[in-house]
Amino acid sequence: MNNTAIYKDNTFSISERVKDLLSKMTLDEKVAETLCIYAKKGNFQDAQGNYDPEKAKKLFFTGAGRIAEVGFVENSAKKMAELTNKIQKFYIEETRLGIPVIFHEECLHGQMVQDATCFPQPIALAGTWNTDLIEKVFSLVAHETRSRGGHHALTPVADVAREPRWGRVEETYGEDTFLVSEMVVAAVKGFQGSSETIDNKHIIATLKHFVAHAQPEGGSNCAPVNVSESVLREVFLPPFKAAIQKANAMSVMASYNEVNGLPSHKNKWLLQNVLRDEWNFKGFVVSDYYAVKQLEERHLVAKDEKEAAFQSFTAGIDTELPLDECYSNLKELVQEKRISEDKLNETVSRLLEYKFRLGLFDNPYVDAAFAEEFAGSAKHRPLALKAASEAITLLKNENNLLPLTKNKIKKLAVIGPNANEILLGGYSGKPKYYTSVLDGIKEKVGQEIEILYAQGCEITKPGDWEATDKVILSKKKEDKLKIAEAVKTAEQSDVIILSIGGNELTSREAWNEKHLGDRTNLELVGSQNKLVKTMLETGKPVVVCLFNGRPLSINYVNENVTAILECWYLGQETGGAVADVLFGDFNPCGKLPISFPRSVGHIPAYYNHKPNDRRGYLFDDVSPLFAFGYGLSYTKFEYSKLNLEKKEIEPNETTKISVKVKNIGNFAGHEVVQMYIRDCVSSVTRPVKELKAFQKIYLEIGETQTVTFEITPEKLSFWNAEMNFVTEAGEFEIMIGSSSRDTDLQKTIMNLLNI
Repeated sequence: MNNTAIYKDNTFSISERVKDLLSKMTLDEKVAETLCIYAKKGNFQDAQGNYDPEKAKKLFFTGAGRIAEVGFVENSAKKMAELTNKIQKFYIEETRLGIPVIFHEECLHGQMVQDATCFPQPIALAGTWNTDLIEKVFSLVAHETRSRGGHHALTPVADVAREPRWGRVEETYGEDTFLVSEMVVAAVKGFQGSSETIDNKHIIATLKHFVAHAQPEGGSNCAPVNVSESVLREVFLPPFKAAIQKANAMSVMASYNEVNGLPSHKNKWLLQNVLRDEWNFKGFVVSDYYAVKQLEERHLVAKDEKEAAFQSFTAGIDTELPLDECYSNLKELVQEKRISEDKLNETVSRLLEYKFRLGLFDNPYVDAAFAEEFAGSAKHRPLALKAASEAITLLKNENNLLPLTKNKIKKLAVIGPNANEILLGGYSGKPKYYTSVLDGIKEKVGQEIEILYAQGCEITKPGDWEATDKVILSKKKEDKLKIAEAVKTAEQSDVIILSIGGNELTSREAWNEKHLGDRTNLELVGSQNKLVKTMLETGKPVVVCLFNGRPLSINYVNENVTAILECWYLGQETGGAVADVLFGDFNPCGKLPISFPRSVGHIPAYYNHKPNDRRGYLFDDVSPLFAFGYGLSYTKFEYSKLNLEKKEIEPNETTKISVKVKNIGNFAGHEVVQMYIRDCVSSVTRPVKELKAFQKIYLEIGETQTVTFEITPEKLSFWNAEMNFVTEAGEFEIMIGSSSRDTDLQKTIMNLLNI
């Protein structure tokens, strides 16, 4: 006779195991499942990061739902895996029911730990316009994270970034709803795989920040967002919906901000009506860090922690992160019958279900030796290099200065505050490998070209993205001396590679008033424009490599510099990717996922504005400095023979549109073919154009390829004044080309019949 409890027997279904376990749990044990322990605070570790059993015994002895960020401790992969195993063993062997815990980690562009593979920031990954690549990147991130004991990633960011002043732009996939949706769907597929259960190579993905977090008032992090329901449904909600319905995203994080006066962490309409009732979301919802407490402290909608817990839990937040400030009050709230135990049971069942889906009751431990061998392996570098290379965007290349020819250069000056720095952006680990621009160029040319280097100036005084609160600008007197030195260096060279832009301190998450990262100005910080000017005055050809987390208003650079590469933050393979592009071993193919405004006064600058917007400015150009979807190549692509299969279609009918793309230049290369649609006359105002499809192709010299897109009713639909998703009859302008600029698009008209 088998006396094993049903929940411990994997021959039973997950639902049967959850039901059995829940029936055995006390109220304390149920509440514990909604709680989290912040490992970063050293709660399980001694000063050296080793497991401390005495500390562990003092924490939630009845159990815990999850552990936050064990990986923040600077341990090797092996040591981290051993640590998670010991913590897991404590909960399995020392608590009454032996319920395992979920470890969640930050995995924005690689796990935020020591020795993990570090990929480009999401804004750079979006610039690849390559969904297959994104899925491969996050599949590897998931596998590395799982190998070390992690189960749940607090990413991808599904925010649509329409506010360039906001310091977290780099964490997003840009300004366009469709592009963000496609990238986020790919990321979730990479993280979770395609199965209902999650194997030992995958982890749970979290969509954040729900919702409208990336267009805060004044560009100030966590500031209110006041937009109509139609804007919510047209712009900010679709990426979340797509990832849930197309990729089965299993977790959602509520946003810090309020939307139309209601903080997201107490917004029942958002977390229940839309997320669960409309979209049929079955996963779990987590709070952002300290956000439940902020209902009391910042939003001032709860009088105390208990009330904050009540508002958040009843709205639909299943788990409080990263530690218990409010949710231990759930016990008392149930005892007072303000929250029913049935409601708590529903939440706990959901949380337990994902522990079973992860296989934690049957296989809770990881192989520390494998983790040490696998995480951050040299075998993963080619994928990181590919991602970095495809992210680089060529913004300008007058007189075909690029690519550089080695045998025509004797001395190359590598200059600038970002030329010899580690530039990873926020939420980054410390990879085993990193090559700066200077290192990459030296490795590329070997003894063929003499490399000269000068810093030129500083952007800010050195500091850490997380640990440094006060950001100190460089001193002009010191910069003046460095610029003079750079001039002497540059005068000896044949070509100047000038590496400028921002750094992790000039664009970052502003999580409190002492740790700021949003800006009122998008110009280059400090003495950088002066450095550019002095380099140009040497008369040498100048190539600018921009590194930045948000769009920059580089008007002077654009007006005067011959060649410009937008590099964002490229991850651990920065130097190799930049060098490959500079010398033509990789033909740049990135396209901008966000518009570059000419100044802060030009915000909003997103391309998909309404028809009555952008009338013009006195004394200034209303267009962006660089448009969404824009990016050059070393070769040229010719678009021709735009062909619409049917000029007229009936409701619920589809048609196809095709275009021929030919490589008429002298290099093989990639092109991103983009399709935009405009509703010519509509019952409510519609954008002047909206991206509805794209395809990345590769063409050899002289090669022609026909690219075909399907036009479906969904691509023609919108939310009307009554908040119904409708398709209205009439004319639609279909546009295909290489960017969102009208000059880069071929156009035709399609008619949707009124039957």
